[in-house]
Amino acid sequence: MKKTLLASLALVMVVSFVAGCTQSERKDTGTVVGAVAGGVAGSALTGGSTAGTIAGAVGGGFVGNRLTN
Repeated sequence: MKKTLLASLALVMVVSFVAGCTQSERKDTGTVVGAVAGGVAGSALTGGSTAGTIAGAVGGGFVGNRLTN
């Protein structure tokens, strides 16, 4: 529970920071937000495993990058 709360807080902080970026950095923003969300989801789905977190971050970053074309 505590780990999930900290991960969620980190996600909110990163999204808030990235939201201040200019429009020209939209693709980078999508990649970062996707990676953070994917990492949090991967961690939650695998019970906090490092491999699940990394795989989720990589997959989320890829999807975020592709969706902001």
